[in-house]
Parts: sequence; C-alpha cells; structure tokens
Amino acid sequence: MASLTRALPAKEPIAVPVRQNNFFPKMFVWRGQRHDIRAVEACHTEVRRDWRGQVASHHFRVRTEAASFDLTQDLARDVWFLERVVGD
Repeated sequence: MASLTRALPAKEPIAVPVRQNNFFPKMFVWRGQRHDIRAVEACHTEVRRDWRGQVASHHFRVRTEAASFDLTQDLARDVWFLERVVGD
C-alpha cells in the first residue's frame, strides 16, 4: 500500500457514488481504485463566508481496509475531495 502514503496535492477529486442514508459516504473511487468504507470515524459540517458568499462543506474521517482518509464534500457544487491519507 505504498501508494496510499504518498504526499497528496492540496485536494484530489474523488467519486462518491454510494452513500448511506443519503449522507455518509459508503465507498469512494480514488485514482481509479474503489475503497469500501468500513467506518465513519468522525464528521462535521463547516459553514463560512468568503468572496462568493456562504460556503458549506461536510468533512468525514473514514476508515477502509487499507487506511483512514479525510474526505470533504463541497455542498454548493456537490463535489468530493480527498484531503489526506491519515495512515495505513
């Protein structure tokens, strides 16, 4: 799993095609590889203001078989990003 521990750019786009209760990510696709989520370890919502107005996002720490990941959902655009790999 050496590729999981590589340094990431600021954010990497991911696909989250499956969600539990239409909220919690159930699996995601990163760099063409599917990652099934075993547990959501933490989540919070951030609401702030910037030059575009109000910006809201959901943040999740999830655990897979390989590692834990920090995922972010930009609510205005409904896009997801991998913020960082926490460990393996």
